[in-house]
Amino acid sequence: MAAATIADSINPLAQGFLLCASIIIAVGPQNLFILRQGLQRQHLFAIALVSTLADVVLISIGVGGLSSLISASGIFQTIITVGGVLFLVTCGARALLKASQRRLVSPDTTPNTATTGMMAILTALSFSLLNPAAYLDTLVIIGSKSLLFPDEQRLIFGIGAVLSSTFWFFSLAYGASKLAPIFRSQVAWRTLDFVSGIIMLGMALTMIGTTHLMA
Repeated sequence: MAAATIADSINPLAQGFLLCASIIIAVGPQNLFILRQGLQRQHLFAIALVSTLADVVLISIGVGGLSSLISASGIFQTIITVGGVLFLVTCGARALLKASQRRLVSPDTTPNTATTGMMAILTALSFSLLNPAAYLDTLVIIGSKSLLFPDEQRLIFGIGAVLSSTFWFFSLAYGASKLAPIFRSQVAWRTLDFVSGIIMLGMALTMIGTTHLMA
């Protein structure tokens, strides 16, 4: 009986962790911002904490039951999807534009790239709460998946998703500094911008395709 209870707890925990990981690891505007801050070693704990707490709130709302209402509303899903596509296309285009520009000094050594703690926190919040794609990921995808579990396991599923988010944001923020020697080269920064731009545009196309299939 005890072994069965442990297995019943581990299964939703692992599924929540892996589902959130598969969504959050994609190179989007939020991850790119955290990566840049990590490379510049600026306000790492504050940014990782704020990004994590924002995800905790969104995941909690989705797992708490709002996802069922959203799933039943085709109009709301369309609004979120269109907003997410526009957000990703804008960020992707900006990344590609930056990739095409030649900078004289590496961003990780430029004095005027420093940001205040409050500015960094507000920027992290904007990427978390003003990004419609984040609502699609947390409220629709993670939230809808949680509805497949009984009430007592749904909380465990949500905890798994939160643990995944926490692990990723703190690992990205503090692990990025290890890559600093590589990003002393302008080629590395322009490559990062180019790859990020392509990925974000690809994510936008995927969202459009998903909307078409849902229709």
